[in-house]
Amino acid sequence: LKTPDFASAWGGISSLQLGLPAIWTEARRRGHTLDDVARWMSTAPAELAGLTRKGAIEAGRDADFAILDPDAAFTVDPARLEHRNRVTAYAGRTLHGVVTSTWLRGQRIADQGVIGEPTGQLLQRDG
Repeated sequence: LKTPDFASAWGGISSLQLGLPAIWTEARRRGHTLDDVARWMSTAPAELAGLTRKGAIEAGRDADFAILDPDAAFTVDPARLEHRNRVTAYAGRTLHGVVTSTWLRGQRIADQGVIGEPTGQLLQRDG
């Protein structure tokens, strides 16, 4: 069912919260590094979208990043997901890489699983 109200639309299959651990789990199994994952999940998408303030940690950029414990592992429990819709293809799977904090524009927005108030903003392509 289509709805014009974006906020009330069904979110589909949840995976955003699990994206980095899911990618890191498979990348490390295949011999890739965290540098590879950062390029795939940050640098390349920012370049593709034309967002020059995103995709790298350096002077003049927004300082969006996550602190990851790459050796820690966890088993996905749908009841512990932060998504409104807790259906996930990863239920019961063990993933590597635990995000311990998340930073947006240089401000910590999540720490040890405690998420602050939403601070997002609409992004527009540069130029």
